[in-house]
Amino acid sequence: MGLLGAYRFSGVAYRLVSRSVSRAAAAVLVVAAALMALRLVLAWPDVAALETENPETTAFIDRYRDRRGAMGTSDNVAWRWAPASAISPHVKRAVVAAEDMEFFTHRGFSTSEIKAAIRDALGGQPPRGASTITQQLAKNLWLSPSRNPLRKLREAILTRQLERHLSKDRILELYLNVVEFGPGVYGVAAAARLYFGKPPGGLTEHEAALLAASLPQPTRWNPSTDTPSYRRYVADIESRMDRADFLWRWVGEVPPPRLEVDTFGLRDVLGGTVPSVDDSGRLVPNAPDSAVDARRDSSGPARPKPRSLQPRLQ
Repeated sequence: MGLLGAYRFSGVAYRLVSRSVSRAAAAVLVVAAALMALRLVLAWPDVAALETENPETTAFIDRYRDRRGAMGTSDNVAWRWAPASAISPHVKRAVVAAEDMEFFTHRGFSTSEIKAAIRDALGGQPPRGASTITQQLAKNLWLSPSRNPLRKLREAILTRQLERHLSKDRILELYLNVVEFGPGVYGVAAAARLYFGKPPGGLTEHEAALLAASLPQPTRWNPSTDTPSYRRYVADIESRMDRADFLWRWVGEVPPPRLEVDTFGLRDVLGGTVPSVDDSGRLVPNAPDSAVDARRDSSGPARPKPRSLQPRLQ
């Protein structure tokens, strides 16, 4: 065959072997992908079942127990279930105000938060979370805290399924019952009992804000701690709650009555009346009660006093 013929033959053989190896490698990759997909399908949670069933555990609780077990310490957790009807509306308002103000109107994802996160990232700002309550619920129930793309893809799919199968009230109920409010403290019922010695239905507005403020980092921020940054965040949540009156309607409650408060201490100066604030922000004294009665008699019902100086009772 000669040297040239042998060289040509070896080249052909090499190409044939390379093609065979490439095909075999491709076949292995296809089989591996199929097995991974099958595994995901078989292990995929029954999201629709959560409409009527409560989870027996969560991925985050299991992770906490595994970590504690590896350390040789007790893996007990404080966790008890509370139905939505037994949870204070203050808690629902505080958590939505703190974590996801658009919760009742979006379909699982907040476009405004996503845009803000992208804007901050492009501007060199520290990374911020853009996860909605529904996304956080999916992560807590079935996933891990990692940020790898596959995990984020699973989270997105599970988020869409949660929104499709469950009502907003049910999603919020599940979330309040599975999130961590302190080291090994899961759910609002256990947190209310541990920190305040009461059931979750009896939590005040301030206590609800204390719990909601712990959600970003529950091991460092919780009602058993007292740091300036935590206190500032609690005050910020209370301010959001006070401004977001619409949340009362979304949680199915009527806001409590407001008391008239002489905020500026001008009752005596202005002849027994409490000042209001007009549209331009100027103080305007309200007319004495006798004048209001006179106007009511002559021109029908009097206009209600502005609410700007009437803080809500807890």
